[in-house]
Amino acid sequence: MSVKETLLLTLGAVFAVLVVASSIGLYLRLRLSAGSSSATIDNLNIRIKAWWWMIGLLGGALWLGKWAMILLFAFISFQCLREFVSLTYTRRGDHQALVWSFFIFLPLQYVLIAIDWYGLFSILIPVYAFLLLPIWEALSSDTTRFLERAAKVQWGLMVCVYCLSHVPALLTLDIPGYGDRVLLLVVFLVLIVQSSDVFQYVWGKLFGKHKISVTISPSKTVEGLIGGVVTSTVAGAALWQLTPFAPWQAALIALCINMFGFFGGFVLSAIKRDRGVKDWGTMIEGHGGMLDRVDSISFSAPIFFHIVRYWWVP
Repeated sequence: MSVKETLLLTLGAVFAVLVVASSIGLYLRLRLSAGSSSATIDNLNIRIKAWWWMIGLLGGALWLGKWAMILLFAFISFQCLREFVSLTYTRRGDHQALVWSFFIFLPLQYVLIAIDWYGLFSILIPVYAFLLLPIWEALSSDTTRFLERAAKVQWGLMVCVYCLSHVPALLTLDIPGYGDRVLLLVVFLVLIVQSSDVFQYVWGKLFGKHKISVTISPSKTVEGLIGGVVTSTVAGAALWQLTPFAPWQAALIALCINMFGFFGGFVLSAIKRDRGVKDWGTMIEGHGGMLDRVDSISFSAPIFFHIVRYWWVP
């Protein structure tokens, strides 16, 4: 089966699941008596509607190939960085560093992926941006909360640009015997990590009793975490044919990226609580901002990329 046929089959299965979910949401809505409403059912339907748009955009980019994926994630990174910066404390002395972050380092990171320059792609932000950004901020001679401001700009660039850029970077990996099927690694990563989020939500609603942290994420429970991670890990093993992995390898890798994905959302939730907000933004109805939707991917993508690169690329 060709990569396009496999991609079409996989996306078809995902859309079939969305059709079933939409039907269930409509059924639950119709069961309500006239004039009544349910916040839980309304939230469910809003989330499903948003998923149609998100899966549609990702599926379209996957179908168009490498350049479309790079452009899509460059846009996602820009939006996430904008959301991150908008909720953090900045001063006039940060403006030059922010201009360099948005209009130099961000596009350059994705250009390096496009031309497959791994050596510079891997160190551009964690080395050069990490050192140069605070230098530019210091040159402004504004020392008010300097360490806090410099760290926030660095953190935003790392999480929103460097980490997320590892998703399209998967398309640069040259795996013997795998060829252009490398596109399916993106499908595997996104499906497993995002399904883990969904399963954690479902299991938490059904059986959740023990809160992981009331102050950071009051909706996340131990039961939801275990149920979501286990279910998504089993799904990862079932999808091993999308990858160059054996079934047991796919399961272990799925378990790894699911755990990092969970802690990605957990850490970024801690930042939101520090800023006194529930969501990073309002761009995606039912999901908050863009960063709310990809927070788990931001932590799991670099881990997944380097596992594959270390073990499967000569």
